[in-house]
Amino acid sequence: MVIGETDFLLDGEPVRILSGALHYFRVHPDLWADRIHKARLMGLNTIETYVPWNAHAPRRGEFRTDGGLDLERFLRLVEAEGMHAIVRPGPYICAEWDNGGLPGWLFRDPAVGVRRDEPLYMEAVSEYLGTVLDLVAPFQVDRGGPVVLVQVENEYGAYGSDHVYLDKLVALTRSHGITVPLTSIDQPSGTMLADGSVDALHSTGSFGSRSAERLATLREHQPTGPLMCAEFWDGWFDHWGAHHHTTSAEDAARELDELLAAGASVNIYMFHGGTNFGFTSGANDKGVYQPTTTSYDYDAPLAEDGTPTAKFFAFRDVIARYAPVPDEALPERVPAPTPAVDLEFSLSVLDAAEGLGSWTASEHVPTTDEVDSYTGFALYRTTLAAAQQRVLSVGEVRDRAQAMLDGSAVGTLDRSRHERTLSLPGGPEGVLTFLVEDQGRVNYGPRLGEHKGIIGPVTVGGTEVTGWEVLPLGLDDVGPLTEDVRAHGGPVVKGGAVLGPSFVAGSFEVDEPADLFLDAARLGKGVVWVNGFNLGRYWSAGPQQTLYVPAPVVVAGRNTVLVLTLDGLDEAPVFVPGLDLGHEEQ
Repeated sequence: MVIGETDFLLDGEPVRILSGALHYFRVHPDLWADRIHKARLMGLNTIETYVPWNAHAPRRGEFRTDGGLDLERFLRLVEAEGMHAIVRPGPYICAEWDNGGLPGWLFRDPAVGVRRDEPLYMEAVSEYLGTVLDLVAPFQVDRGGPVVLVQVENEYGAYGSDHVYLDKLVALTRSHGITVPLTSIDQPSGTMLADGSVDALHSTGSFGSRSAERLATLREHQPTGPLMCAEFWDGWFDHWGAHHHTTSAEDAARELDELLAAGASVNIYMFHGGTNFGFTSGANDKGVYQPTTTSYDYDAPLAEDGTPTAKFFAFRDVIARYAPVPDEALPERVPAPTPAVDLEFSLSVLDAAEGLGSWTASEHVPTTDEVDSYTGFALYRTTLAAAQQRVLSVGEVRDRAQAMLDGSAVGTLDRSRHERTLSLPGGPEGVLTFLVEDQGRVNYGPRLGEHKGIIGPVTVGGTEVTGWEVLPLGLDDVGPLTEDVRAHGGPVVKGGAVLGPSFVAGSFEVDEPADLFLDAARLGKGVVWVNGFNLGRYWSAGPQQTLYVPAPVVVAGRNTVLVLTLDGLDEAPVFVPGLDLGHEEQ
């Protein structure tokens, strides 16, 4: 693949890229082939994916490629479908992903730069990109593989203008054997295109409307070469406590038609959004902290569970005017099974804590980053002196802290509401415990890389509280925890209540594996695992009502359920026949 005067050229022939975004890390790996095949059935010829640095390297020196992180397997499946691939390894990806893909450990040293030519940052970036690019290089189209483009950085013009940094990323990328064209992406607005690219990169645009106008701006910036919208926004993401975003299939199809009529190439963002399984969702903070939902459905042509939507068929009709589209029937959605869930045993988080990690002592209140914990939950505890009244204040909580005094709940501090003060009962000396939830690191803007946990100082009556212990909850493998809940927890009486925060173990039975949809609308707030697989967070704040359970997670017969309920439960979860992503904006 090379950049021609007006087109992408493959083996000397003009080629139009008709791509769809499909993030392998947001889809169960056993469903990758199905989602890729459906992209081809919509008329696409290319699959685009980001690469999340923090998922592949949860600790410095690691590079995981197991399970849902097997990028090589994903690229082989793209190739097997007869499609091309675009790889966007960052190092920053945004993507509404935790910390925009930047690993939390990167920012332990306050001297580290963020997305600029700073030695400590560039040293870590070089390690990461060297590993991922060595993996990608053999899959390039000039070596018989599917990869036709590699993107450098991501919408950099919206963040900075350090061209020395971009030039170094280009040189680093080329030094690891990447020979296909390198691209940049920015919104065709203001100085973003100029700030976010260098001569060695082919500029592409990101937009979802006014296609002809945006392409004209792109052409003014870059007089030659193929026009490409490398992120054609066909939907949007959701935040907890807001509405579910949708866009008109008719309007989106009209914009796509305008773009293709101009001869441009496209990457539809998203073709299939998938799910922020586990603790992977990011957040925005433009004065108000807004964590992203577990569902990343994005109102995409292919819904969260892989079902073609009205937008799929509208886009397919548009693409058929410009390229051949396979004539293959698509299966219709059938209602999912709705097995009953039995909740059997519960164990409070405080009682389960010793089996999930070890306490680290600190005179001052530390961030979770200071104890090498970069996601999920952590317990903080200290001893308060006797007092007739206690007004507790924290510098900042990131992002939600449930307070308990001698094991009894006394209140919650929520970052999104800027809460920093609690009135605690007076009395004798007592143990104050916080269960702190990292609800997702900011993935866009100047708050990238910020630390999590409790940001001190913590004071009572104006006097700083010292002598803390912190225990991050190790929830990567919940098999031992589930056994502990069954062995040491109390039985859950049918129709009885479970106080939060607690772990609750249960089960359900199905005849055969199938996609399932857990209705969490009435469960308060928490996390659910099925057969040890972390489905992600639920929250009655909405808009998302259901948690998607991919069929490969489910087994015929008995399946285990583990719920971390933060607010408590007064009823068992139930399964429903299909997705419910909540109310839309009126």
